[in-house]
Amino acid sequence: MNSATTETTKGGRLTDQLPAETLLKWLYDMQMIREFESRTMQAYQQAQIGGFCHVYSGQEACAVGAINSVEHMDPVVTAYRDHGHALARGMAPEECMAEMFGKVTGCAKGKGGSMHMFDRANNLYGGHGIVSAQTPLGAGLAFGARYEWEVLKTEPKKVCLTFLGDGAIDQGAFHEALNLSAIYSLPVIFIIENNGYSMGTAIKRHTANAGHLTRRGEAYGIKSLEIDGFDIRNVYDALKPLADECREGQKPAFVNLKTYRYQGHSMSDPQKYRSKDEVAEWKARDSIANLLDHLLHERECITEVEWAKMCDEIKAIVRDAVKAADAAPVPDVATELDSDVYALPMENLSPTDEYRHGLRNPLL
Repeated sequence: MNSATTETTKGGRLTDQLPAETLLKWLYDMQMIREFESRTMQAYQQAQIGGFCHVYSGQEACAVGAINSVEHMDPVVTAYRDHGHALARGMAPEECMAEMFGKVTGCAKGKGGSMHMFDRANNLYGGHGIVSAQTPLGAGLAFGARYEWEVLKTEPKKVCLTFLGDGAIDQGAFHEALNLSAIYSLPVIFIIENNGYSMGTAIKRHTANAGHLTRRGEAYGIKSLEIDGFDIRNVYDALKPLADECREGQKPAFVNLKTYRYQGHSMSDPQKYRSKDEVAEWKARDSIANLLDHLLHERECITEVEWAKMCDEIKAIVRDAVKAADAAPVPDVATELDSDVYALPMENLSPTDEYRHGLRNPLL
């Protein structure tokens, strides 16, 4: 197993060489996700959001650190705890909130909801509701990226980030994706956001050899790292060179990103499988507080007053996003129910208005 916490160079850690503005942006993005999820929980409790809803509080350093380790052109795909990834990738808060409200101004016109955040402009290929269903898609996105570069010669080298939860590693689709990625040398990094629980089941109760997850990747001949996902500088320091290596060599990698979620698996989770002391212990080393402390006392590039101002600004943006989502219209059934179903509509295949109402239905 390769254990990675920091990447050092002649000048020290990689993050030490980044400008203060970059780390301040990371702080802003993580706090945006935290505030967004707080408002999401409120809206859910007020029945403004329906269906399943999985919040990302606690895991902010994972999405922000990993996504900033690659280029904007690189594809990203994830599971259903996806609000944080969408925001980290550049989705506007009002677009993300509107999708959860089921409104037509959402990223998927209100037809996807909390678990299906898509943003083609930002190369985010979903949130996916079926456990581990996104892992073969990640391999496919990497295959497409390599084909475009190597065969069509229309795109530069890319690397795909494929996020999954620790519960997803026990699904057959994940092993198939690892196998294909190794065989075809696909530029994909499978990132387990290992928060210790698959729904309400501790990882040691559902996964064999749970203390050595990197061996899953190593078994397929894939470079594998374990990273402290509660420190965004560690995430970047380890993932940036790994992403560069996978991009240049057009090959896969596997990452066990150790993290923790503060809330339940979903909004309906009573969380009786863990103690309050356990949650408090993790919160004591909060990733946002960790980065803020570094910027306040080591970099000295932000003051307490400036931090408070940043938080107020973020609160206002998220508050406006909720208001906009609440005021936005719901999708029109007549025009949206059957739209976006087929990429290449064909007569008697695509459910057009005429076909749906029986004008071309041979059975009527």
